Amino acid sequence: MESINKVNLQEKESLIQEHWKPGIVAALNGQHVKLAKLKGEFVWHQHDQEDEMFLIIKGSLDIEFRDKTLHLEEGELVVVPRGVQHRPVAKEEVTVLLFEPESTINTGDEKTELTREKIEWL
Repeated sequence: MESINKVNLQEKESLIQEHWKPGIVAALNGQHVKLAKLKGEFVWHQHDQEDEMFLIIKGSLDIEFRDKTLHLEEGELVVVPRGVQHRPVAKEEVTVLLFEPESTINTGDEKTELTREKIEWL
């Protein structure tokens, strides 16, 4: 039997040193649960094959779409459907939990200095 362990998100959050650099905290059914600290504007991008979920753990986040902006507070989440262009914007530091397939690249169809091809475990 595999080892079953709990994950303390506050402990994992303390390990994050860079904005826009998510770390994996759990995996299930081909999905990664990632924790990240965000601040500033990310790049406009889309994920052609994957939906992406943002759950706000601490702070607030705007998700800009081409036709509107959603403002998310602690305890709120949004699922961005595959193929929808979006840009996360954090006016102040925010901690988010992301839930997405293992194959998801953080910048989707855009390759920039923020692209993380390989996400490390926290």
